[in-house]
Amino acid sequence: MYPIPLASIDRHADRAKPPAFRRNMLYVAQNELRRTFAVADNGALNNLDRSTISMADKRTGVESEAAAKDASTVSQLIDAKIASLGGWRGDTLSRIRHLIHESDPDVIEEVKWRKPSNPSGVPVWSHAGILCTGETYRDKVKLTFANGASLADPSGLFNSSLEGKTRRAIDIHDGDQIDATAFKDLIRAAVALNTTQR
Repeated sequence: MYPIPLASIDRHADRAKPPAFRRNMLYVAQNELRRTFAVADNGALNNLDRSTISMADKRTGVESEAAAKDASTVSQLIDAKIASLGGWRGDTLSRIRHLIHESDPDVIEEVKWRKPSNPSGVPVWSHAGILCTGETYRDKVKLTFANGASLADPSGLFNSSLEGKTRRAIDIHDGDQIDATAFKDLIRAAVALNTTQR
């Protein structure tokens, strides 16, 4: 049994309801579709109408994970992002990625927060939860650790978002060198924290 397309659900939504209510209903329907297809197709989601999910994602701002379920696809997306950046930002993101994989061979790569202004999304490295993200800006590569405030940083790698209660970040500018050993220790500490919190 295949669910009703999201377009039908939205078209027949009660227009008297506030927009936030309709967005929530669309979000619930979208997740239900994903869950149904994941069970029916063992997670393949191959029969899902991609245009339906794309339409829902544009309306709700919810990222489409259906396009990036396969690890090789995600890896290719990150490879493409690094290649498109080129220069020092591409080199930096590539080196950081390599250090993360050296630190944790079981790390899972994801691409999140894809949108028209950033179609290649943000590389995310996870192990029992998000370890860190790799955002790129004109003047820096920003590595944001989801639970950085809970991590010991004896080498002082964290140099951004220091006031937050949860996250910490490392801003790497052109010409900056990162201490590989200290960075790998930070990744291992993030993995240990994530696995003990579960």
